[in-house]
Amino acid sequence: MQSQIKYSSLFSCEFFPPNTYEGISKLSSTCKLLMRIKPAFFSVTYGAGGTARQRTFQTIKEIRTSSGIDDAAPHMTCVASTRAGVREMLDLYSKYGIHHLVVIKGDLPSNMQDFGDFRYAKELVGFIRSETGDQFHIEVAAYPEFHPQASNNKNDILNFKYKVESGANSAITQYFYNAESYFRFIDDCETLGLDIPIVPGIMPITNFRQLAKFSDNCGAEIPRWLRKRLEGCEGDCIAIRAYGLEIVTALCRRLLDNGAPGLHFYTMNQAALTLEISERLGLIRELV
Repeated sequence: MQSQIKYSSLFSCEFFPPNTYEGISKLSSTCKLLMRIKPAFFSVTYGAGGTARQRTFQTIKEIRTSSGIDDAAPHMTCVASTRAGVREMLDLYSKYGIHHLVVIKGDLPSNMQDFGDFRYAKELVGFIRSETGDQFHIEVAAYPEFHPQASNNKNDILNFKYKVESGANSAITQYFYNAESYFRFIDDCETLGLDIPIVPGIMPITNFRQLAKFSDNCGAEIPRWLRKRLEGCEGDCIAIRAYGLEIVTALCRRLLDNGAPGLHFYTMNQAALTLEISERLGLIRELV
């Protein structure tokens, strides 16, 4: 029996800036397809070390033009960011009617020696608030399975608390496949009096080797039972896709049924799996 989804929930999708004209064209088509789930917003990442800032901005403009969505949120990272540079970007975003940001620490590339003027996301969030007041809606990152650089659980949740106190409006989590980790994180936040929306990040499963490598790098856990099942399907793309859809759809349904305020899909610039999951949840049928 299909669960009754709360259709007032917040659904959003994340993309990365394409490198080619063909990639830009393909992303435009992807965005149009994903409008079928009536996303609240689309977000666009930076490249490593903030190297894709201009491509992020160009991608945001292309998305708004091609999809018709008003709310497209660029990522901003601490890496290589200066106060003057952030002011410049904020002025540019404001000029183009962009008032939604995803503010994260970012990863320091091996060939860089320091972050810039901001070491932690809370510092960048606080600076944006001091410069612009409430002009921007600020999303920050949350880590239900703990940030890979966190020394312990207490410090990890306190770091999240500091980001909220610096001015974050809402949060998007790192992806995960164990719903209990999200529910425990929400309980910890409520204990600290944090009541901003914390939307779970969802990563569809297509390629096990790629997912395992990415998860190892970003600290996301693939539960042993899931890892073993996917390893058993290695080389069978159809089987991995089918099993991945089953597992991720069940995860999404459980999250929504138990009070998650929405879902944020890490699309990898593809529409098919996000649409399939959404259709299985009943989102497309009810919202078209």
